[in-house]
Amino acid sequence: MDFEYRLYLARAQNELNLSMMVQKISDDRKMQVEIFGLKEDTYYSAVISHAYYSIFYAAKAYLVLKGIKTSAPEEHRKVFNEFSKLVDKGTVDMELLRIYQNMLIKADTLLHIFELEKGKRGKFTYRRIPQANQGPAQESISNAKTFFNNIFRLCEESGGKK
Repeated sequence: MDFEYRLYLARAQNELNLSMMVQKISDDRKMQVEIFGLKEDTYYSAVISHAYYSIFYAAKAYLVLKGIKTSAPEEHRKVFNEFSKLVDKGTVDMELLRIYQNMLIKADTLLHIFELEKGKRGKFTYRRIPQANQGPAQESISNAKTFFNNIFRLCEESGGKK
């Protein structure tokens, strides 16, 4: 079990790191053009998405540490529900649940946008999903950092014990 929860924590850290890198690329138009040979653009929806996955994998790590396993189908909903139960029991601070719930709403909004665009492909040429703006992306990174750091602390304090 120790190994499994640590894998999820590593994945959560990786997703958080990637969200910060994508934020940096989105903010630095010169880097986009000169280093990557891209045209100027923003990728804030990817920042939000990777920040959400950081939270998802951190929550999953904590659940595994507590002996709670979740799997597909509807794994995201199951992880959220199981994490909510731990909050209700007082195991996890309510603020962490609020952060997770906020990210779920953002991820769900992005999924809805994608679904709408996918449905229009027969009528229109493929279009990119409108990019989320910088403010929500920065907020997502901040939330993911807070969530990850607190879950990491909880996992380390538990020391791999249920």
